Amino acid sequence: MSKTVIIKYPAGNVRSVWHALKRLGEDALWTDDPEQIRNANRVIFPGVGEASTAMNYLRQKGLDDLIRELQQPVLGICLGLQLFCQHSEESDTDCLGIFPNLVRKFDTQGGLQKVPHMGWNTIEQLQGPLFNRIPEGAYLYFVHSYFAERNEFTSATTNYGLPFTAALEKDNFFAVQFHPEKSGEAGQLILDNFLKIK
Repeated sequence: MSKTVIIKYPAGNVRSVWHALKRLGEDALWTDDPEQIRNANRVIFPGVGEASTAMNYLRQKGLDDLIRELQQPVLGICLGLQLFCQHSEESDTDCLGIFPNLVRKFDTQGGLQKVPHMGWNTIEQLQGPLFNRIPEGAYLYFVHSYFAERNEFTSATTNYGLPFTAALEKDNFFAVQFHPEKSGEAGQLILDNFLKIK
């Protein structure tokens, strides 16, 4: 049994996450088997895709309730962060509700802001174990058209026309809007920090 499980569902950046973990010496298992997910030491929930399609798949597989009940450290990435939230404007989707944040679409502001928000941007106001040894203003790689509003569970902030949640933390649940697996040294360090959370 692998210590780290990556949840398999049709919203993929799984291969790049798996390779990033491999570089850290972690041979993760990619699966949608509830028993293997439940028994893992830690769980990663990545995603690139559309919210309602992903939520429908999770419900059909019974993974929505399973994810909410997990007690070990869990990390959501990109769409994973958004699905951990209460509700997304993308296809008017009810999500997992682990965090009470709402997910909204970026306003193009008369064409001044390009959507999706894509490329390198800084993270600020860093809190919690994911950001050990990460300096304020570190650059991470983002690709998204929707963002989570900030609240008391926001553990990092990014600005793109307005400040939004770059990371969330609550109990054993962690989530990042950026792609650590595509974010060079800082991203690798964040993944390494997650692997060390007990």
